[in-house]
Amino acid sequence: MHRTSIVGANAAGSETDPSAVGRRVGLDGWLDGVRDRVAEHVREFVRARCVCHVRALPDSDFVADLLAEFSTGGKYLRSTFTYLGWLSAGEPGDSALRAAGSAELLHAFALVQDDVMDGSLVRRGRPAAHVRLADWHRTRGLSGSSEWFGTSSAVLLGDLLLVWAEQLLRESGLAASALDRAWPAYDQMRSELAMGQFADLVNDARRLPGLEDVLAVARSKSGNYTVKRPLEIGALLAGCDAEVLDVFRRYGTLVGEAFQLRDDLIGVFGTPREPGGADLWDRKATTVVVLARDLASPVVRERMSELFSAAELDASAVERWRDLIASTGARDRAEELIADRVSEALRVVSSAPMEPFLGEVLADMAIRCTEDGTR
Repeated sequence: MHRTSIVGANAAGSETDPSAVGRRVGLDGWLDGVRDRVAEHVREFVRARCVCHVRALPDSDFVADLLAEFSTGGKYLRSTFTYLGWLSAGEPGDSALRAAGSAELLHAFALVQDDVMDGSLVRRGRPAAHVRLADWHRTRGLSGSSEWFGTSSAVLLGDLLLVWAEQLLRESGLAASALDRAWPAYDQMRSELAMGQFADLVNDARRLPGLEDVLAVARSKSGNYTVKRPLEIGALLAGCDAEVLDVFRRYGTLVGEAFQLRDDLIGVFGTPREPGGADLWDRKATTVVVLARDLASPVVRERMSELFSAAELDASAVERWRDLIASTGARDRAEELIADRVSEALRVVSSAPMEPFLGEVLADMAIRCTEDGTR
């Protein structure tokens, strides 16, 4: 098996021993280097596409800035996993970093349209895209409903980001033979994302689905396209061997589920940065809600059922629902499920035939993206 060396703190390639890089700059420095280089490539690509397709619009700078902001923000988890998959058998370089950037444009598409479907008003501490587009319409005094314009135009801009995601991968500079290996997994990822989101729309807490059904939706909607598919696509692009590819798929499934479990905990209980409760307002049957139902006593289950079925919810009702969920032990059980999946993922990686530094980064990423709800 060919094992590439992971070189250079900037991820693009000085001929530095990877263990020395790890000692000198640490994983934080290495990961920051990957993120910065991917962001640079994505920014350049979006800027060039906007020159081609956006400049004829009124206030084209506003639209171009909006597209750039949504495609270059966040933690770059998906592109990092794609690049790590590539490093299983490929050499560091700009073509691989551009290919990894495709994952960020796909994620931007998903965020813009997810905010429309969920009616979310805020994304990353700023107004969501459809809210800002509605404000833009209102400020310009255009005819018709500003809210309708905001949602419609956000969907269209999301579609544009989806098109650009594939274009960036196709024009990354990687060989056609490498791309041909990855297209089936790339198509599978996009299909899973779309159908997972559709399933989430009908995933109503009042339907009382089972935990395995909810986890299946979570894998399709978030887990697979956050961890498993990016790793798999990167590895397929690089032509890594079947043994390592199988490790990535098992690791990706485990970490992807843990990632979604953490996200579901935040959807109920929040974090110091996020208020929580959004999933309860939307009556979503998330893993935490279903765990609470399964663990609840008959009396508590009946109280939760009343909240499931209430014609309207207010802040006090959501708070009561959250307290009921906490009383069942569902929060602790979800934490156990996360810990079990991360522990198994670390075991899978520790015994895999791969570059030691690559295994170290994957182990670190498993913890990073499941401890604090990184999006």
